[in-house]
Amino acid sequence: MVKINILLIGEHGLVIDGIRQLLEREPDMEVVGAVFSPTELEKEVADFQPDIIVIDAPSQRENNLIWIKNISSQFPASKVVMLSGDASTEYVQAVHEAGAYAFVSKCDSAKTLIHAIRESYRGLKSFPADLAFYDGSPLTDMELAVLDLIARDKTNSEIGEQLNISKRTVEHHVSSILRKLRVKSRAGAVGKAFRLGLLE
Repeated sequence: MVKINILLIGEHGLVIDGIRQLLEREPDMEVVGAVFSPTELEKEVADFQPDIIVIDAPSQRENNLIWIKNISSQFPASKVVMLSGDASTEYVQAVHEAGAYAFVSKCDSAKTLIHAIRESYRGLKSFPADLAFYDGSPLTDMELAVLDLIARDKTNSEIGEQLNISKRTVEHHVSSILRKLRVKSRAGAVGKAFRLGLLE
């Protein structure tokens, strides 16, 4: 099995150890290292070349955004998942704009973090569903594939089987498509997609 290599960044050793133990219970995940000082960050990322970087956000919010921007620009193959106690819309949008692939609130479950890591590894962004930055943003390749199958009158289960993803993941993509296209139904999404030239 190909494992998702994960680098942890944080300022509290006990917290990072807990996250490490949580993630290493998953058969497809391996924590390759941990960084506790910003001065070590670039060297560690370059050495380990992780698939995913989980940032346990320290108290200084501005530093978090700088870290994300630096990582995203210098190491685009390493996708950032931000774990933070501040889930305000303004902050989450700033995290998104800085280049992170996912935002997970510290109030969320461990399953949410694990799901966000797997989605980010596959190139899919995971952010709270009610944020305005979803509206009108481009559809991902996977969302376009789902939309095409919706247009072919496939059920979520059939779409999942054809794209080799779970039914729940299909539902996530459908919800994202409706938000981005600003429509309320699958039929509305298909109609608007044809008008926009997303489907032929």
